[in-house]
Amino acid sequence: MTTTAPDRPRRIPTRWIAAAAIAVLVVLMAASTEYRTAETAAAAAPKKFDPAAFGAQNYEAKVVPAIKSAAVELPVLLDALAADKDAASQKYGKRQGTGPYTFAVRAAGEAGAAKSGLLPVTVKDLPDDTKVWLQIGPAINGTALRDAAGFITFGQFTNQVEYADAATALNNQMRDKLLKGLDVAALEGKEITFTGAFTLLTPQTVTITPVEIS
Repeated sequence: MTTTAPDRPRRIPTRWIAAAAIAVLVVLMAASTEYRTAETAAAAAPKKFDPAAFGAQNYEAKVVPAIKSAAVELPVLLDALAADKDAASQKYGKRQGTGPYTFAVRAAGEAGAAKSGLLPVTVKDLPDDTKVWLQIGPAINGTALRDAAGFITFGQFTNQVEYADAATALNNQMRDKLLKGLDVAALEGKEITFTGAFTLLTPQTVTITPVEIS
């Protein structure tokens, strides 16, 4: 009597299994891949910082009200700084990191003759050796408006260049909104009031970037 051996399962070659796995993976990748047009890809990309738009959106709506709200009388501030610089700076000033403090101030005084982009103002109740100047352009320097506002921080920007451009954009807005319509020559010898901001470098020379002059 002849006995027939049972059929053994046929082994599938390893290379076939690998090829099938790769094919399944390709199908899954294709199914999960989102194909985007150039337009949708551009819309999804991070938007480039627009300094002009930032200035237009923030200067009148946010920065000017913030500086006016925080403004302290200039003689009061300078007296406080002379008495206790650290305490006065922490009470009235704002700063980023370890940089110099920036202050929002208001005052009244007699305007002098403008020169080199600065308008001198004689403010009462200040020490005789203290000089007060308002920046009247055309070049507006510094970051006082940005820093005194209190709500604009470095962390809101991608890098230092954008942070600096934000300050320049606010200065440009101030020049366009305030200074272009101001007859500076007509102010000489007149009593004016002003509100603005300055970064403390020395109490003897206070150079203010204004947001209001009347």
